[in-house]
Amino acid sequence: MKQTKSLFRHFLKGHFLFIFLPPIVLIFLSAFIESPINGEELNALNLFYVVLLLFGFIIVAFVVISWIFFLRLRKRLTRLQEAMSFSANHNSFPRPISVQSDRMDEIDQLGNSFNWMIQQLEDSRKREHEEELLRHRLIANLSHDLRTPLTILRGHVTRLNKESMSLEGQNSLTEMNHTITRVGDLMDDLLSYTLLTSGKHPFRPTSTDIGRLVRASVAAWYPVFEEKEIQIEVDLPTEATFYWEADPKWMTRVLDNLFQNILRHAAEGKYVNIVVDVEKEQIIVADRGPGMDNSSYERGAGIGLSTSNYMLKKMKLKADFTSNDSGTRVAIGRS
Repeated sequence: MKQTKSLFRHFLKGHFLFIFLPPIVLIFLSAFIESPINGEELNALNLFYVVLLLFGFIIVAFVVISWIFFLRLRKRLTRLQEAMSFSANHNSFPRPISVQSDRMDEIDQLGNSFNWMIQQLEDSRKREHEEELLRHRLIANLSHDLRTPLTILRGHVTRLNKESMSLEGQNSLTEMNHTITRVGDLMDDLLSYTLLTSGKHPFRPTSTDIGRLVRASVAAWYPVFEEKEIQIEVDLPTEATFYWEADPKWMTRVLDNLFQNILRHAAEGKYVNIVVDVEKEQIIVADRGPGMDNSSYERGAGIGLSTSNYMLKKMKLKADFTSNDSGTRVAIGRS
């Protein structure tokens, strides 16, 4: 944008008469005005007071006009600063500020650039929101459409299981059934994550007894671990506990995801350790599986872990993962 005016030029223009013109006038007068012979000392004294008064007026006028100039400048900068800090206080985009197009000095140009930035951010957020809605709709439709062919495949696998075939064929059918179940679980995780991030799952935080919640979750999963012959070590204090401001359903979902990942990816370790550390206010879940660097973990645990991390972040919690070839340890605590 072409700059039409300058604050510096405006400042000099408003103060020129009080900076350069009065001294020039005084020099001119003192050079051409001659004093009479009689009363020379009196005229010199009068001239001194006139000069002193004139310089005093110049200084006072300069200070007053400068004060008014910089006060107006400060008000404009303060208004711009308040507009910029609006987003930090209200977690939203700031409002555009008024700009005088006829003046268009440096501050107006800054305000105009600020308004342009706000417009770009709003357009970007609108496009992002539209793309997110389209992505959520696409994922929901895909999850729904893929269930039908999976159901048909499972039906054919069930029918083939009733037919007589070799041991190798039976193993292939078992692997097919396992893969169908796994794909179904992945679609469920993907759909759950989509609904969660789009705000379809309500978030109702409340003061939650974590010891009691973990104890109930472990009791629900205990038969499943026993069926898979997984050794369970549990350290849950019966009396001491601590409380988090969390959604009980979301916390249960996070624990379910961790336990499910152990069954999917760490069942060969035949071990799970569940601890509620009251002093550190942590939930610790450890296994002896192959670790998260294993390809099985990379293929299947991403969506579920993303869902859990999203829930924990919403509840102002975090999960710290420590993984190697000897197993994986997850510590859930305050962020």
